[in-house]
Parts: sequence; structure tokens; C-alpha cells
Amino acid sequence: MTLDAPALRQALARTPGASTDGLEVVHTLLCRREAGAFQRAARLTGQGAQELLVACTQEQRLFLELNEETEGAAPVQERPIRFVNIRETAGWARDGRAATPKIAALIAAAQLPSAEPVPNVSYRSAGRCLVIGEAEAAERAAAMLADKLDVSVLVGSGGSALAQAHVRATHSGRLTRLTGWLGRFEAEWESTNPIDLDLCTRCNACIAACPEGAIGLDYQVDLQACRTHRDCVRVCDAAGAIDFDRTPQAQGDSFDLVLDLRAHPAFSHHQPPQGYFHVAADERRLMTAVLALRELTGEFDKPRFFRYQPKLCAHSRNEVIGCSACIEVCSTRAIRSDASRKGQTKESRGGGVIVEPYLCVGCGACSTVCPSGAMSFVYPGTVDQGKRLRTLLTAYAQAGGRDAALLVHSEGTGARLIDELGRAARVDRALQGVAPRVLPVAVWHTASVGLDLWLAAIAQGAVQIWVLLTQDDAPEYREALAEQMAVAQAVLAGLGYAGTHLRLLEARDARDLSALDHALRAPPAQGVAHAATFTTQADKRATLELALEHLVAQSARVPEHIALPAAGSPWGNLALDLGKCTVCLSCVSACPAGALADNPDKPQLKFTERSCVQCGLCVGICPEHALQLEPRLWLAEGGRSRKAPRVLAEMEPYRCVRCGKPFGTLRAIDNLVAKLAGHAAFQGAAAERLKMCGDCRVVDIYSHPGEVRITDL
Repeated sequence: MTLDAPALRQALARTPGASTDGLEVVHTLLCRREAGAFQRAARLTGQGAQELLVACTQEQRLFLELNEETEGAAPVQERPIRFVNIRETAGWARDGRAATPKIAALIAAAQLPSAEPVPNVSYRSAGRCLVIGEAEAAERAAAMLADKLDVSVLVGSGGSALAQAHVRATHSGRLTRLTGWLGRFEAEWESTNPIDLDLCTRCNACIAACPEGAIGLDYQVDLQACRTHRDCVRVCDAAGAIDFDRTPQAQGDSFDLVLDLRAHPAFSHHQPPQGYFHVAADERRLMTAVLALRELTGEFDKPRFFRYQPKLCAHSRNEVIGCSACIEVCSTRAIRSDASRKGQTKESRGGGVIVEPYLCVGCGACSTVCPSGAMSFVYPGTVDQGKRLRTLLTAYAQAGGRDAALLVHSEGTGARLIDELGRAARVDRALQGVAPRVLPVAVWHTASVGLDLWLAAIAQGAVQIWVLLTQDDAPEYREALAEQMAVAQAVLAGLGYAGTHLRLLEARDARDLSALDHALRAPPAQGVAHAATFTTQADKRATLELALEHLVAQSARVPEHIALPAAGSPWGNLALDLGKCTVCLSCVSACPAGALADNPDKPQLKFTERSCVQCGLCVGICPEHALQLEPRLWLAEGGRSRKAPRVLAEMEPYRCVRCGKPFGTLRAIDNLVAKLAGHAAFQGAAAERLKMCGDCRVVDIYSHPGEVRITDL
């Protein structure tokens, strides 16, 4: 690579938090031949120097081993060594000589302190494994696992032969239910086979005795071929394994691991639970699964990827469903509704959702689609992720870079594809590689970065956000990200920023490198004239407001409002049919975001548009069907109007016909009286009591005890 050390030093000197120590000497071939240079740097960490940063990832394993063997070097447990790839991602691009601003940005971001650790979720596996499939295939797979795991086999009626030696628990039947995760699977199956495989001694006497040949070496009885001779029962008298009078039995057991050899998996969703392996008849996948299963005994930890705040959740109130975005997008089925919860507690003003941390794999899609910020991704959180993006953009701009495009990709498959593109561009003149203006951003999962961070990055100087999807990404993620991008693009286009700012890129493997390379050559879109300096907040909507304020301030034209797509919009108006509304205020009690409010002094319904998350709870709970969502971004008076509450409806109060005290609204009481006018229980004095306040109604009942009906009570 061609490295401009003075330029890098100058760029990093202007980047907050970045260090320029050690840049006096630049190693352009930092591999095995310069191992001594690494060891000299490693010794400095043992003398109290700052953490060591190695701008090479190819020989990461070698450098870590050298650190352990270098006398005087600090152990990585005390001072971790940071690694950053500036070769495939920058220096090996076709325009690598122009990549100095990008290299400075990558080095600056690599020096940021690690995010705060998150709590762990622990799995415990004793190695009890269930293998499901046809007899012969299941026995073969079980034999490959038996020396490490406690294996049981569940076979169907496939016709293949069981092993003659009865060396493990063997069951026959149809799997009816499988739930759980690593260390806690619950399996249920129904057996209609007259032969109990666990009692069967594999003596084959029944096979020899059956005149119809209805019993095979899988020890299943073909009931269509079987007649009533029952010779098999007679010869199996000692073992007692055959019983034709046995009713279909529902059986079950607990397992730590499951290997499924059937054609169709037990779990239909994209990401099955950890500890479950579906391989069908694929020999390669079988070998991979066997190797993984053999190591899955003991205790295992993974991060608790999410934080859920029930009080912000807009899923349900009083069993009325509002927003279900997180439930619909979850590819592991780790989120389910808890709409049956009633009442108002300190933690939640109604029903919410339940997230099973043992099923969660940390895609973060739930946080991306959540309009209220009730669900947030914490590995890392938005504050740390936002700081990283701002550092990248700031260092890039300080080093003279222009038109920065952020390429968000996964740390696994996405990073490998980008590395492959960088290496391919070094030998294939038709490829450009990762262009100098494209800043790769590795994240745990691409679906974990959404609207708030995208718009914040655009406000802070990026002109484009590209998200790289691979074969690992579920269809739900593609749809959700596309919807969120449509909202963001509508906002930017509405504010007059020209070009396409957000785009999904897809690549499965090396065969798609040419298309990926072409996509990275897209022309830049229009960005802000002056980059924002705000800090990303933990509160999603607070970050969105900061980004919007800057984008509006930098816009040459600000419309009164911007229409937004109905799918995925976190902002919008609430249209009210005044001809139907009675100001009953049911919607106020249902609103989880405080966007709707009443007036304690008079019947009045007020609405603050900035707070509305477009969950639809108010629409669902309105008894008069007077409300309708209207996705939009209201920018009248530069966006100040949407921050202030405005009156949607107000009415004259209805006054008690007995004492004159106001209660309810005129339209609400008139509607009630009109609806009950023909009801036999509300005639005469009972009808008059509908027009009284609560106190007077009680007094009137006790004043006329002989006229009281059950309905009055």
C-alpha cells in the first residue's frame, strides 16, 4: 500500500480521542518479516504505553501469539490489542492512493474505547441429544455422536433398518411438538406402532413369524398389510414388546440438543433455536452439525442483546392491539404478545410484549422497527454506535475526504465479502474495490442500525448509507429495512436533498462481487453543507429530533409537511372526524406516548404531533371510530408547530339536571340517552337518571327506593 504517514498523523491530530503516537514509523509490510517491529511495540505496552493498534488483520493470530511470547509485553487480558483492516478495505482499492482520509477515519474509529459490557444469558447442556429421522440415517448420525453425547433416536416409518444392537434409547412415532432452546428442548411425539422399540430386543422372531411380511427391519408394523394372525405377539411373549391393543400414545422427553434429519424442519422460521440443527439429507451439513454438536456440552454464555422498556411500548392497551412491528420482524420468534395484561402498573400502562432472551440472536431488527424506542439494541447501544459513526465521519472530513458513504455490513459474512472484494480488485483490473469515499462499518448485525442512526449520520456529514445484506439475512429484515429506508428517503427528498441516500445492497458469495463493486461506484447524493456535532442519544426519538432539526436547518426549502409511507413511519398526524367524536377521552388513556391529552378544566382533546408514534392504539380503542392515522412529517414554522399541543376537539360539558354540576359532554350524554331510549330498563325515572351526575344519581335512587331497578344499581 501507499501510506502517507504525515497526512495520517495530521488527520488524527484533529480527531477527538484519536492518538498519533507511533506514526513516525510506518510499516508497509507488517507481516512475518517485521515480527520484530511488532514485538518492540508490544514491549511498550508493558511499560505503561497506550493500547497497541495493529492495522492488519491477516496475521492477527500470529501477532497475538507473539505478544504472549514477548518478554515484557502486557497480557491481552490487561491491555487488549486492537486490530483494524486498512488493506482490503482501503489501500488495495483501485484508487488506493486517494484513500488517506479513509485510512485516517478507520484508524480513529479503531481507537475508540470499547463499549460497556452487557449482561449475559447462560445455557447449560448435559449433552442429551435427540436424533430425528429414518432409522438407518438416524442410527448412523447417532453413532458419530455417541462417544461424546447421550443420544436418543426418534424414528418414523421410513422402512430403513435399525441397528441390531440395542445400544441407545430408541423411540418410534411422529414428532408433534418441539419447543425450547439449547439445554431446554421439550419434544413430544405420537406413536401408533404396535412394537415398542425400547422393549424390542431385535431378535427378529416377529419378522420371521409374520405371514404377510408386514414387519421390516425398522421394526414397524405395516398395518395396511397386517391381518389378524398375530403370530408376532405369540413369538414376542418373553419381551412383551408387541401390543396391538395399545392406543396411540403421546410421549415426550427433555433434551439439550436436537439433530433433525427429516426433509422438513421442526421450526419454519428463518433462525431456529440454538442447539437445533436441521440437515435433511445434505451430507456436508450433517458433518458440520455433528462437529458442532460434539462440542455443545457444558455452560455457554451469550450477550443479552436487547433492552425492553414496557412503559414506552405501544403494543396494546386493554387487550386492544396497536403496534406489532417487533413481533412481525423477529426471525427467531423470540417476541410474543402479552396483550392479556390489564390495568396500569408502574412499569407498564397496559399489555406489552415478552422477549425470550434464550431465543434472541441479536439481529436488532426489533429496535430498528420500534417507533417508540421501547425496544433497543445494546450490543453496542446507540450512544456507542453513534459515537463511532461520528468519529469516522469527522476524521474523514478532517483529512480532506468528501462525499462519505457508510457501508454497513455484518462482522461475519459481510466482512468476508468486503475482504474478498478488496483482494479481487488487486488482481482484476475490471474491479475498483472498496472506493476511497466508502467507509465500511462492521456491526454485529445489519438490521440493528436503523432510522435514527441513518439520519444522524446524514446530518453529521455522510451523503449515503448503504446496508449490505447477505444470505444470512432473513426476508423479514429486508422488508423492514426497505420500509425504514423509504421513510428516511422521503424525509430527505422532501427537504430538497437530491439523489438516493439510502440503499440495500445484496451479495451472497464471491459470484456477486462484480455487482457489489458496481454498486459501490454509485454517484454521491447531496448532503448537508455543514456537518452536525450533536451526540447520539440513548432515546431513539431524541436522536431523531436532533437529526431532523439539523437537516431542516440545512435545507434550502422546508415544506409545510412531508407525506410519509404508511409502513414503518414513526411520525404522523391524527385525523379526527368531529361529526363522530364525543370527547369521551378513551384515546387519551390508551396513548402510550403521551401524544393525546385532556384538559382538566373543560372537555377538550389535545394532540402533540411530535410525540405520536403512529401505533394506532387510539384508532382501535375509539368507540365512535372517529380517528385515523395520517403518516407525515409536519414542518410548519420550521417544525416548531409539531412540538406544541393543539386542540383537536372541544365541546360544551353536559350539566346535571338535578344539581347543575358539569359531567361528560353534551354530545356524549345525548348519544347515550338516544341509544337507550327504546330499552325497557331505561324508562321513566331510570331514563332521567342518565342525565344526572354520579352523586345525584345515588341520591335519587335512595329517594325513590320503590322505583329502583336492577339496572339502576
